[in-house]
Amino acid sequence: MPTARDIMHRTPVTVTPATPVRQLAELLAETRYEGAPVVDEEGLLLGVVTESDIIFQKKNVHLPTFITLFDAVFPIGGEDQDEIRKILGSTVGEIMSTDLVTIEPEASLEEIATLMTDVHKSVLPVVENGKLIGIVDKHDLVVAIVKEK
Repeated sequence: MPTARDIMHRTPVTVTPATPVRQLAELLAETRYEGAPVVDEEGLLLGVVTESDIIFQKKNVHLPTFITLFDAVFPIGGEDQDEIRKILGSTVGEIMSTDLVTIEPEASLEEIATLMTDVHKSVLPVVENGKLIGIVDKHDLVVAIVKEK
């Protein structure tokens, strides 16, 4: 039965928090990866950035409506501060997800599929002994499922 080690990208493209979003978009378009791990200068995994994070920046911004009651001003609706920061972000560090969900190299296809669907992640870093050794994205999983049948 195939595992994450069998289907992962072994030399994933990585970016840093300082990488411009435009450069990330060009990199993902060129490599056809769905996302990339974000690492620091020592290679420590800090987060993941995906095509969805780039697409999110094109989202319509809904500015809040304000009500004044006595001397207080109350916002009604609109985007929260984190969403606005992500929409306006110009670097990977401003749009990446730091809610890290990783898998081990021996994870089965079922474990990978379950995790991806349960936590709504399209890219999972593969980590062994705390070190990034690859990534698995949805496309890798679909290809593996087709080959398995």
